[in-house]
Amino acid sequence: MKIAKKEDMPREKLARLGASDMSLVEILTILIGSGFAEHSASDLAHQLIHAIDGDLCVLARYNSFDFRKLKGIGPAKAALLVAALELGKRRQMYESSSKLVIRNSIDAYSLIKPYLADLIREEFWVFHLNRASTVVLAEKLSMGGVSGTTVDLRLLYKSALERLTSSIILAHNHPSDQMRPSKSDVDLTKQVVAAGKIFDIDVVDHLIIGSSTFYSFADDGKLN
Repeated sequence: MKIAKKEDMPREKLARLGASDMSLVEILTILIGSGFAEHSASDLAHQLIHAIDGDLCVLARYNSFDFRKLKGIGPAKAALLVAALELGKRRQMYESSSKLVIRNSIDAYSLIKPYLADLIREEFWVFHLNRASTVVLAEKLSMGGVSGTTVDLRLLYKSALERLTSSIILAHNHPSDQMRPSKSDVDLTKQVVAAGKIFDIDVVDHLIIGSSTFYSFADDGKLN
């Protein structure tokens, strides 16, 4: 039986060197905690990385059911892994807070990506900006299935008027990673822009978010 050297043990390595010097396998090994008769926690970590083909964007979309497909990961381990992913996502949301000034679509994408990039269902959000072009509210308006969602314009502008919003950014995700807008996306955008002119609320952009890229209505000249 091979005895692992202390310096090869993930927890000890974490204590000595810090998390940034650890491999993905080692980080997942710590989160998984323990294996079972046939496979160690490190073996399970390797299997998990193989299942996602090393793509952390895929891992970010995993839920408890996905993790439990791997033999040796039960409800408790799956819950810990999901919670760890959510913690990372919320840290990203905190970083892209109201301190970020929205000057272009890249800034808007940096703000919005943590909210929408890893979802498996389509959601529609509106981000309210003040006169300094910083975000004062991130608001989810609707949640649909894998291929669409609906938006109530009355609720969208009721919220904007109550908060004296100067401008808004619309955003929704395409879980399929198909970045071109659908006809319904284009029609909805036109309706929101037209209503915004009545209330003197500028629609700065409408972003479609994928797992690692985005589409901007403003960049494509489709806000007029």
